[in-house]
Amino acid sequence: QVQLVESGGRLVQAGGSLRLSCAASGRTFSNSAMGWFRQAPGKEREFVAAISWSGSITYYADSVKGRFTISRDNAKNTIYLQMNSLKPEDTAVYYCAAARSSVYVGPAMSRYNYWGQGTQVTVSS
Repeated sequence: QVQLVESGGRLVQAGGSLRLSCAASGRTFSNSAMGWFRQAPGKEREFVAAISWSGSITYYADSVKGRFTISRDNAKNTIYLQMNSLKPEDTAVYYCAAARSSVYVGPAMSRYNYWGQGTQVTVSS
């Protein structure tokens, strides 16, 4: 079992920055690839970014590429999502997720079997 707790979400103005954190506990965190997803009101949950167990491989949705950076600190059992140049369309609940695989780095939600409760990010125009 893996427990995931996101934090760092808040209200921010367009053009601003935020860093989200996801603290993991339970089974060995460093064996899992991890991902960030988001869900805006009235929309389906969508992939944002993913990172392999070692941190050497990352993958981003086109909508955030160049603005968001995913990273991890296995010693702290934590992953991060640095979000820069935020836009109103980034407003959503952001979820972190742990993959079944140590190396899967991709958008398929079915490949992630543990999810956090989410943290709200609101970007005002």
